[in-house]
Amino acid sequence: MDLGVNIDHVATLRNARGGVEPSVLDAALICEMAGAKAVTVHLREDRRHIKDNDVLELKKHLACNINLEMAATDEMQKIATSLCPYSCCIVPEKRLELTTEGGLDVIQNKEKIEKLIKALHLKNIIVSLFIDPDLEQIKTASEIGADYIELHTGSFSNAFGTDNQDIEFNKLKNGAKFAQELGLKVNAGHGLNYENVYLMNEIEGLCELNIGHSIISRSIFVGLEMAVKEMMELI
Repeated sequence: MDLGVNIDHVATLRNARGGVEPSVLDAALICEMAGAKAVTVHLREDRRHIKDNDVLELKKHLACNINLEMAATDEMQKIATSLCPYSCCIVPEKRLELTTEGGLDVIQNKEKIEKLIKALHLKNIIVSLFIDPDLEQIKTASEIGADYIELHTGSFSNAFGTDNQDIEFNKLKNGAKFAQELGLKVNAGHGLNYENVYLMNEIEGLCELNIGHSIISRSIFVGLEMAVKEMMELI
């Protein structure tokens, strides 16, 4: 199982002062050096953290995979097909949310997302859909040609240590198994941290975990390289 490091909150800290520090590119290079298989960035509609030029610089300088999280909009399609990152993860996006609140509704947006997948595939971009471990959503993701799904682990992470932990964890296990039976590859992420991530090892066939906030938070105390290495040991 590989690790993808989401570095959005390096940009959040930079933007708090409107300057150039800390460098998003330097952070990505450290993650790469520490052994991360991918660097993930979410280019949001409101550009609250990652900016267009950040993605350009990452594309120019990184050897590891770049995973671009993006909403299913014409603007993001144009940017993605121009930059051609290794992969794109299609996510839901609400302007007022602090962070992504749930999985993509593939069923309700089937035609739109299918069209976007086809456009990205024409540029040889691997496409993942960020969805809840709902079997109907997973089935629809398979029907419209997604390469991967990324299981939204937020509900599990919120339930960790409570009576609902096993219920939410079993949803992830069942969702991953069903997706693989349909021929989909499976990633996971959202809310995973140094306390709960070990359980992901019990889900057979997971390809990659995308983790951001916890690693960036940990890096304040131990440095980014060590924070990445510690997470890699756990997974």
